[in-house]
Amino acid sequence: MSRRKKKHNGDGVELNLAAMLDMAFQLLAFFIMTFKPAPIEGQINLKLPPPKPVAGVQGGEKAGNDDNNRSAVEAISTLVISAFSTPGGRIQTLAIGEGNIAGVSALDGQLRDILKNPDSPFDQVIIQIGSKLRYEELMKIVDVCTKQTLPNGEKLTKLSFVELPADAQP
Repeated sequence: MSRRKKKHNGDGVELNLAAMLDMAFQLLAFFIMTFKPAPIEGQINLKLPPPKPVAGVQGGEKAGNDDNNRSAVEAISTLVISAFSTPGGRIQTLAIGEGNIAGVSALDGQLRDILKNPDSPFDQVIIQIGSKLRYEELMKIVDVCTKQTLPNGEKLTKLSFVELPADAQP
C-alpha cells in the first residue's frame, strides 16, 4: 500500500465561535444575576477617635507657656450634646448637658440661645452619640452645630465626637 501525502490547503482548523460566545454570555448572565452587593449604610460601623479638648489660652500666649498652670481642664469650655439612638438608628433623645431636647430643630434654637449669650463660656462642642446612630442622623446634628455663631462672631468649628457605651440610657 502506498501512502499518499495529503496537501494542506492552508485553511487550518476552524473554530466554532457560536458555541464559545454562547457560553461566555451564559457565564456573564449568571454572574450579573447572582451578584448581591452589601448594603452600604448597614455595613458602616463608626469608629470615632477619642475627643481632644482644646484648652483656651489667655493673653495671646502659646499653649503650654505657663508652667504654673498644671490644670488644663480649667480653660476648657466644652458644651456636651448627647444623642441617644433607637435600635433602628434614628435619634431617640437629644440632650444638651443634662437637659433633654425635643428634636434637631429644638437643638438649633437651644444652641442659638446658649451661644448668643456674651457670657457664654463655650467655644467647642463634644457630641456623644449612641453606637447604633445612623450617619445621616449624626450629620443633621453636625449641620446644626456648624451653623451656630459664637458671641465674638466666629463660627462654631470645634467639634469632637464620643461614642456612648451600649448600655447608656437617656
